[in-house]
Amino acid sequence: MTLARMLSGKDDEKNAIVSINPGAGGTEAQDWAEMLFRMYLRWAERKNYKTTVVDFQPGEEAGIKSVTFIASGLYAYGYLKGETGIHRLVRLSPFDTNRRRHTSFASVSVSPELNEEVVIDIDEKDLRIDTFRSSGAGGQHVNKTSSAIRITHLPTGIVVQCQQESSQHRNKAIAMKVLKSRLYEHEEEKRAQARQADYHEKEEITWGSQIRSYTMQPYQMVKDHRIDLEIGNVNDVLDGNLDPLIEGVLLAKA
Repeated sequence: MTLARMLSGKDDEKNAIVSINPGAGGTEAQDWAEMLFRMYLRWAERKNYKTTVVDFQPGEEAGIKSVTFIASGLYAYGYLKGETGIHRLVRLSPFDTNRRRHTSFASVSVSPELNEEVVIDIDEKDLRIDTFRSSGAGGQHVNKTSSAIRITHLPTGIVVQCQQESSQHRNKAIAMKVLKSRLYEHEEEKRAQARQADYHEKEEITWGSQIRSYTMQPYQMVKDHRIDLEIGNVNDVLDGNLDPLIEGVLLAKA
């Protein structure tokens, strides 16, 4: 099947806004979220896509509490949209002194970055805007003022934040762009009902809801549960070789 047939959605050519959040489990889950973040950065590098981190919340001990980044390049959203869902990891925990096997979960959410001509009406009274001091990378200056922005869209409960710029105005502009993309995707999901409807609101990030499992012990296997595709080299996938999985999902949907 041709690439044009696989990537024929109206938003497929657009850049992708990707958010990763750990499930329950503290440091273990936060480390898994960071592993997924690295996996997508390595995949984007292989595709010659530019990546821009919008928000990065580090974990207390290791890993991340959340991250949002933009993958820029032709068909970035078309490729990545199928990554939305729950991702499960099974491994011997590096944080367990008894080296027991642990299962961790993280959620991935992907939205298209909207073009300027796409108008999304947002009522100011539906927004709660909070400012706080940045905790992420970006140099000492970001911590001296409350330049980071968090925007909550009250009707949907969608929360976005940006802390990567030193300017509060610039952070707000980026956060609003991300919010508009999320709201657009939210409405598209409700209309089409072709994808998991608001998994981030209606499903817990736990056992049984995952789209893909990455097993490192007692055997090596990545399995996409939607298309029943299995790949034996987990490390290769985690190093960014996602195309067999991504294209398998696209082919199944096409």
